[in-house]
Amino acid sequence: MGHLDHAAFGWLTPVLSYVMACIGAALGLRCTVRALGATGRSRRNWLITAASAIGTGIWTMHFVAMLGFSVSGTEIRYDVPLTILSLLVAMVVVGTGVFAVGYGRDRARALFLGGLTTGLGVASMHYLGMAALRLHGVVHYDPVLVGLSVLIAVVAATAALWAALNIQSPIAVAVASLVMGVAVSSMHYTGMIAVRVRVSPAGEVLPGATAMQFIFPLAVGLGSYLFLTSAFVALSPTAGEREASASAQQPVESVAR
Repeated sequence: MGHLDHAAFGWLTPVLSYVMACIGAALGLRCTVRALGATGRSRRNWLITAASAIGTGIWTMHFVAMLGFSVSGTEIRYDVPLTILSLLVAMVVVGTGVFAVGYGRDRARALFLGGLTTGLGVASMHYLGMAALRLHGVVHYDPVLVGLSVLIAVVAATAALWAALNIQSPIAVAVASLVMGVAVSSMHYTGMIAVRVRVSPAGEVLPGATAMQFIFPLAVGLGSYLFLTSAFVALSPTAGEREASASAQQPVESVAR
């Protein structure tokens, strides 16, 4: 059995991955709150932004954490198509859950279905990302810990959507995002603790790309997207602010007439 190190760079990757999870959760929650206060095309656009933010945040969290993953006795590579597919799965499945909440008339049912769908999407992204792993050996999983990681993902997703439905203030959203960051990180590292690797030393070159060749540049790009989108959301007026602005302009228009 190869020795697994989940933090080859010390606390750098766990802390940075947690920060990315929190940013994605905060942005996704804020966009979902905006969506619930909007109608028509505006609601749809906010929900799409929420899904992309949460999916991107979770994916970036996973692969930033994976930068610190190493196995003694073997190099590690990543299958590029599978890695990209894991990102698309995260966005699409999380989007399905977010839209279920955004358009569901029965909130309790929408929350259940949305939380279940989103949680399974998070878990699917994680294990699809792990399937992209290439090393000299065979990867096994502890089924109990895998089941626990999936349960954590579903509970975390349900809690996030509940927060989006019931929490309005920016401070409360920030606190909920910090909690969500803990939940997503817990899901990831529970899934990683479930990993067992039987190393089979071999001389051939592994297929795929190294983490620094592919994962790091993509994670930086997606992280930049999250920061820029966060700035856009922060500067975009809320529905209440737009209504207040319209009300303030009405007396001026009346006087002008």
